[in-house]
Amino acid sequence: MPHGLSGAALPSSDGRAVAEERRRGRGAGLNGSGRFERLSRECFDDGWDSLEDLPPLKTEVQEERARTIITRNESPDISFDRSINPYRGCEHGCIYCFARPSHAYMGLSPGLDFETRLFAKPNAAALLERELSRPGYVPRVIAIGTNTDPYQPLERGYKLMRDILEVLENCGHPVAIVTKSALVTRDIDILARLAERSLVKVALSVTTLDRKLCRAMEPRASASYKRLGAIKALSEAGIPTSVMMAPIIPALTDSEIEALLEAAAEHGATEAAYILLRLPLEVSELFRDWLLRERPDRYRHVMNLIRSMRGGKDYDAKWGERMRGRGPYADQIAKRFSLAAKRLNLNLRRKKLATEHFVQPQKGGVQLSLF
Repeated sequence: MPHGLSGAALPSSDGRAVAEERRRGRGAGLNGSGRFERLSRECFDDGWDSLEDLPPLKTEVQEERARTIITRNESPDISFDRSINPYRGCEHGCIYCFARPSHAYMGLSPGLDFETRLFAKPNAAALLERELSRPGYVPRVIAIGTNTDPYQPLERGYKLMRDILEVLENCGHPVAIVTKSALVTRDIDILARLAERSLVKVALSVTTLDRKLCRAMEPRASASYKRLGAIKALSEAGIPTSVMMAPIIPALTDSEIEALLEAAAEHGATEAAYILLRLPLEVSELFRDWLLRERPDRYRHVMNLIRSMRGGKDYDAKWGERMRGRGPYADQIAKRFSLAAKRLNLNLRRKKLATEHFVQPQKGGVQLSLF
């Protein structure tokens, strides 16, 4: 058991832990109650070994009739001011996902609930069409995939992303997509037409080339080689495609910076970016619990480096630093990434998306069903 973490508490092995047999194929090992709940829950064996009889966790999807679909933000350290999230929660189960704490607002756990109790917004495309038709709407790039993945497994059935892209194509609106799924290639036909008018760019998030680590860390996301294949397919179709190394995890994936960028460039990526591991709120305990289970020999090193870049804490949300960290090790990561990208001719030109093609939809008066 690792020691000497300068006061960093180890994850507790209490009743929030879920047996490995029940969570097989999932990322989190804990399923504690949301922080806003009055009561907490935990698994307790009464001596009859009844916990062993519990069935494996299954994915449950609840349809949500949203009232709005475009989310606005004023963050000074991200490049977009509006985004769309057709789903809440994400079956990919990436253990480091900074969106996990949002499930607490639904009265659910940021742990396994985030991966298994999902919400879909079937009226997303109709809402988008209505919001784009509002008087005075000014087009700017809409980002999709910045919170939960729009191409996670349930998209195969719901096809909400394809419906959204059809609306954006019809009115000539620019969109930037981030995903960890090769399913994005399903929509190459629409994306290629959008690209002809400089209306789209796609980023594939690739964190590691190590298949075993990828499966443990991102259990239901596409394998890394499939994401690289998606980069190649998209770029060959004329769609501007980039690679996101998000997140970079010190002492776990940072050794792959150069190799990963080389692989992405070979497959057709023209731009590259990264985000340093972020551990806000409940994500910190979930990640540390995972690290102890999957890479116990790295626990001390990883957490000490993280804290060295976050002012001695697991996370610091300060603007301008939350994405990249600070200090000598953070500077070293930034320098390595920049030099590798320059050597591979990545980021020579940043693709600027067009807004002059936008034509407002003519269905602004449509009354959407409440049920």
